[in-house]
Amino acid sequence: MDADHAVTALGALSHASRLAAYRSLVQAGEDGLSVGELRDQLELPPATLTAHLNVLRAAGLVSDERQGRVIRVRADYARMNALLAYLTENCCAGDACTPERGCAPKPTRRSKP
Repeated sequence: MDADHAVTALGALSHASRLAAYRSLVQAGEDGLSVGELRDQLELPPATLTAHLNVLRAAGLVSDERQGRVIRVRADYARMNALLAYLTENCCAGDACTPERGCAPKPTRRSKP
C-alpha cells in the first residue's frame, strides 16, 4: 500500500458511522452482512448507509455482491491487512513487536521516561 491509498482508506474510516459499519463488517467475518442487517445494527436511514458504503467501497475497504434481492457487503480483509501493515511498517525502531508490549519502541537516550 502506498501513502495515497492509506490516506484514502483512513479518510473513509474517519467518520463515526463509517467506522462502525466497517467494524461490524469485519466482525461479521467472510459472510459479511446484508445491507438490511447492517442498517438494522447501525440504525441508519437507507440513503445514509448507502452513502457511507459508497465511501468505504471507493476506498477499497468493502465489496458487495448481489444475491437475488439481497446485497451482501463484506470487509476486504486483504486491504485492511495492507493498511495495518503500512501503518506499522518500521515500528518499534526495527525491534520485533511482541504480544506483551505490542508495537512500542524501546526508549532511546533522547526519550524521557
